[in-house]
Amino acid sequence: MNTIKALFVSSRPLSWINTAFPFAAAYVLTSLLAPVTTGYLGSYQPLSQVDVTPTGTEAVLFFAAENALGPVNWLVLIVGALYFLIPYNLAMYGINDVFDYESDLHNPRKGGVEGALLDRSLHRTTLRAAVITNVPFLVFLVAVGDPLSWLVLAVSVFAVIAYSAPGLRFKERPFVDSVTSSTHFVSPAVYGLVLAGATFTPQLWALLGAFFLWGVASHAFGAVQDVLADREGGISSIATEIGARATVRLSVVAYLLAGVLLTFTEWPGPLAALLTLPYAISCAPWWNVTDDRAEEVNRGWRRFLALNFVSGFVVTMLMIWWVFLRG
Repeated sequence: MNTIKALFVSSRPLSWINTAFPFAAAYVLTSLLAPVTTGYLGSYQPLSQVDVTPTGTEAVLFFAAENALGPVNWLVLIVGALYFLIPYNLAMYGINDVFDYESDLHNPRKGGVEGALLDRSLHRTTLRAAVITNVPFLVFLVAVGDPLSWLVLAVSVFAVIAYSAPGLRFKERPFVDSVTSSTHFVSPAVYGLVLAGATFTPQLWALLGAFFLWGVASHAFGAVQDVLADREGGISSIATEIGARATVRLSVVAYLLAGVLLTFTEWPGPLAALLTLPYAISCAPWWNVTDDRAEEVNRGWRRFLALNFVSGFVVTMLMIWWVFLRG
């Protein structure tokens, strides 16, 4: 039981929604508006047959709309959503907790919902659990996909491994760390779009670009609070490289640029641009923070975690509105 609890905490339950919903929302929205064909495992939409530009990827529409809209392959949706809900996060954060153990010992945030402090005796078990839980889902997703979806899925899984695994450790490469972290959240959405057969229009690229900037900003801001612990543990990051103050300012700018990109999406997508403002405002109090006070940024990070749930709800409403406008 203690092992299961440790694995549960290591998988960061508060972050499950941030990877499962992007996949599910992208897959559902594309499928609902797709022309129907018949194939393996039922109805599905082949690549390059759909012109769809979703207005958000933070939540999923679980409602019946088959009368006016295309059907959803529920088996693929459920398996994919479950994969990006738990196994994906166990791999991402479990690998991180194992190979960041030494630095985590000096980090006061570790040992709770913001990150597990795994006992050494659980390291091998955690890595095994990550493999055992991921492989069956990946086999299924490869079986129902095509080469393009395989490529996107491979990039997503590689980013998860490369972030923390020895020999790669992208998390210790300033700027690459934030880009890789953002990929963790954007790639499930891209995978859902590709798997369901979306055509990548300029509006959709703007949406994905905004989501990517949001991810970069969020990772960078989160790294600020760990500046002292990371330096003590000998770990590099975007925040240890350019300092707490510059990193906070970069985050604020990235959030605002994400909002600008959202104004180029299809209505009511531009309304989502307003959602980037609370994130920027939440970071702003630490505009001039110094490295020795970087741990105080944790207050802003906790607000960030709460904002994600509020934003997810609002984006869900915008997505429902968008579907009915198109349907």
